[in-house]
Amino acid sequence: MLKNVVTVVLEEIHPFELGVACEVFGLDRTDDGLPGYDFAIAGARPGPHRTHAGFSVDVPYGPERLAGADLVVVTASTIRPQYPEPLLEALRAAVDGGARVLSICSGAFVLGAAGLLDGRRSTTHWRYSEELAARFPRTRIEPDVLYVDDDPVITSAGTAAGIDACLHLVRKEQGAEVARGIARRMVVAPHREGGQAQFVNRPLPEGDGDSLAPLLDWMRHHLDEDATVEQLAARAHMSPRTFARRFQQETGTTPHRWLTGQRVLLAQRLLESTTEPVDAIAARCGFGNAAALRHHFGRRLGTTPLAYRRCFAGPPARSGLN
Repeated sequence: MLKNVVTVVLEEIHPFELGVACEVFGLDRTDDGLPGYDFAIAGARPGPHRTHAGFSVDVPYGPERLAGADLVVVTASTIRPQYPEPLLEALRAAVDGGARVLSICSGAFVLGAAGLLDGRRSTTHWRYSEELAARFPRTRIEPDVLYVDDDPVITSAGTAAGIDACLHLVRKEQGAEVARGIARRMVVAPHREGGQAQFVNRPLPEGDGDSLAPLLDWMRHHLDEDATVEQLAARAHMSPRTFARRFQQETGTTPHRWLTGQRVLLAQRLLESTTEPVDAIAARCGFGNAAALRHHFGRRLGTTPLAYRRCFAGPPARSGLN
């Protein structure tokens, strides 16, 4: 159960990344019917810690606060050659005790120093990917994604990708409704797929037309329809080649992958909130049949529609499944 959450900071804190953890887990939203967390901030030592923005944060706890945590969030700070051993030992002990750990941006280097990335997939901000791979060769870096969940270790890219990783974990542990409720209060998207690309040095070329936002909205409302790149390009008043390039620039992925991701998201919502059979959900989502839905569901989420429904909707929704 996700209840006791500790955020770890080091000198030269990056305030935004610390704020992500505080906003998701440290704000009391019980008045909205959302769960509350026993939230704390800990460092290698208690006391004031500098931020790179020039102000200080008073950190009340040392590494001992990690004992008994359900989740330890390691936020971004200036990368350094070595990290305090008592903190690394506390991180290892927390994982051994059943905790998950989640890093934001350069926090992955702390997990690497603790040996928690060994044999696991991981990511970090694209600027630091090569350095992370060089320092910790036993981890397999996925440099272009928003976050990687290699349970019990979750690593995320820079800045806003930390929000995505935190909400992903909330969704995984406490269900989609809780994640959506927190996201609604934060005024952010409730879910971005972890495999979506980081936006790495992709400036939009001038004169390429308006945003694709209206087309993306149309596509979300017509997921049950087949649409080729040529048809989508025509709707956007672009050539197929220009459309494909612009789509990659605005979304970080291809039209096919984006559509598949949106269809899986719709299937998740329907599995959570309806008792429709899997065949009917597959048709509504544009997959055509249950076999195709199971294929894409398994590739993206590592589970089956039936298992997902059992987890997030409960026993009443299971009747009539294929």
